[in-house]
Amino acid sequence: MAQNTLVNNQGIDSGFDQKEMKAAVTYAAHDLKIETVPVPEINDNEVLIKVKACGICGTDPHIYNGHFPAPMPLIQGHEFAGEVVKIGASVTSVAVGDRVTADINISCGNCYYCRTGQKLFCENIKQLGVHTNGAFAEFVKAPENNTYKLPEGMSWEEGAYIEPLACVIRGQERANVVMGDIVAIIGAGPMGLAHAVMAKLNGASKVIISEMNKARLQKARELGVDVVIDASEKDPIQEVFHATEGRGADVVFEVVGAMPTYRQAFQMVRKGGTIVAYGAAPADATLDVKPFEIFSKELTIVGSYAGTYGTWTKAIQLLSSKRFNPKAIFSKTIKLDQLEEGIVEADKNKDTIKILVEIE
Repeated sequence: MAQNTLVNNQGIDSGFDQKEMKAAVTYAAHDLKIETVPVPEINDNEVLIKVKACGICGTDPHIYNGHFPAPMPLIQGHEFAGEVVKIGASVTSVAVGDRVTADINISCGNCYYCRTGQKLFCENIKQLGVHTNGAFAEFVKAPENNTYKLPEGMSWEEGAYIEPLACVIRGQERANVVMGDIVAIIGAGPMGLAHAVMAKLNGASKVIISEMNKARLQKARELGVDVVIDASEKDPIQEVFHATEGRGADVVFEVVGAMPTYRQAFQMVRKGGTIVAYGAAPADATLDVKPFEIFSKELTIVGSYAGTYGTWTKAIQLLSSKRFNPKAIFSKTIKLDQLEEGIVEADKNKDTIKILVEIE
């Protein structure tokens, strides 16, 4: 009995008693309000995190614009880091005061996909900030099993970048990028630029990126991309073939999510190469493909949806070792009260690459 009382004191009676918090609540398309809401109540297996920083993801404008299926009202935000302020009675691996982030993919653990190590396809999956309340708020809750401690010395900015970097690592693994590969990336947004950096870390002999926005093209040059193609002035397919002795790229990442650029991916990949469907196209969009081309060229086509499991650990290690610097990708930092403006800017202003939200 005494032991149970001690556990309860660590969890329910940890000294945290705040009842209300500031949060950004999306009620419908283009209807976001900063308001006061109840602090989330945690279950025995959950932790309550005081959010310090949260990045704006490309999914956030889609939800805000009503183009992504999400329950409303919803607190968005899933690229976050913060400090644990309360733990559930059964939590043992995380303590109050720990600096953490959390894998946003909450699965049931019991279905076929969970039991075969594929929780992204869980029949009952819920994602923080997408299907359940997220981190554009002072506090967010997460299951203990999804929580990762931040290494000593890691900044809140770096901690908030663990989730997107885990997604990029997953894409690189799906593509099986290896030493010597020539990698072409269509789109120099935050994910495309991250793929360029990761491809070089994986040993790519040449990284090519195609983009139309001048600011993003310049950022690609600053990050050391080998061949930067201004698609508004040159044919990216011809340029890729020119840079690959007429073969085409070993691996092509489509990171835009548009049908014209997906068509380009099929045209700029070499025989025996790999195409990675990374850009999130509209759910109802279709693409004409030639099965004979896939057959005769022995193409490998893979999708990459999100990071989980080992990709989170790898992302933490890369950021902690300073092998990957997210500061080069962040364009600006804003406050929670400016979130709606930030989401609109992330959607409309292609000169802006990545926005970080500081939560006071």
